[in-house]
Amino acid sequence: MGDMREGVFVYNTTKETFLALRVKVADTLFGRMIGLLGKRSLPANSGIWILPCNSIHTIGMVFSIDVVLLDKNNRVVGLRELLRPFSITRPHLRAESVLELPPHTIFRSRTEMGDQLRIGCYDVTGSAREKGSEVPDGAGNRV
Repeated sequence: MGDMREGVFVYNTTKETFLALRVKVADTLFGRMIGLLGKRSLPANSGIWILPCNSIHTIGMVFSIDVVLLDKNNRVVGLRELLRPFSITRPHLRAESVLELPPHTIFRSRTEMGDQLRIGCYDVTGSAREKGSEVPDGAGNRV
């Protein structure tokens, strides 16, 4: 998919629901330009987080997407459900980044304007150690 990093999740802390579990980060010029071009669909629980970004287009795409616009604190400032191919969104002055998600993600997650999202990386062992809990190794010993 070009110049993108994988491995972030998007969680709606207001509604306590996940929007996506496998989101690619497009934070380079090349990654933002390519986006979803060339893809035939967007698998469930996946997406692209484009930053910085306050507007998108679906020119050249062959499927609809849900779009969530976020401010600098990852608060939802704009929503577009089922954005069709060959569409262009107007720039949103408060948006700092955009999530492109599979169709119906906004509906399924009950995401609304003003909701607070958490975008984080997967780091199971780091998370366990940060919380001070012990993690069992393969032999059953606590490390």
